[in-house]
Amino acid sequence: MKKTKSNQDQFEILVDVYFDEENSEADKERFIYIYSIKIRNRSKEKAQLLRRKWLITNGDGESLIIRGDGVVGEQPIIEPNASYKYTSGVVLETEMGTMEGEYTMCSADGKEFKVPIKKFVLAAPRRLH
Repeated sequence: MKKTKSNQDQFEILVDVYFDEENSEADKERFIYIYSIKIRNRSKEKAQLLRRKWLITNGDGESLIIRGDGVVGEQPIIEPNASYKYTSGVVLETEMGTMEGEYTMCSADGKEFKVPIKKFVLAAPRRLH
């Protein structure tokens, strides 16, 4: 897993990505990637994940911004020294792309703050002919 830490070093984001070859259709330019994200709260206070923002860029340089409440239908509260993990997916029209973004969190005292998610690569494995 690739490690990404926020500026305050309070939250650690671990990303694991794999190419879903079984459900992808290269001849139809449909490449599916599954990603699992683990959010570790290294602070001394609980925080709730309110919103997410993703910048998804395909191999042709075309970008799409996705915004929404929570992740996978949840707005989890992450206790101090605890983690939250979820799995989701993205479909690209190219064999390669990238994702990056941020979570908007809310601390116990009601203050919102951002946790960045560093860019990670989405890539289908190359086949030998």
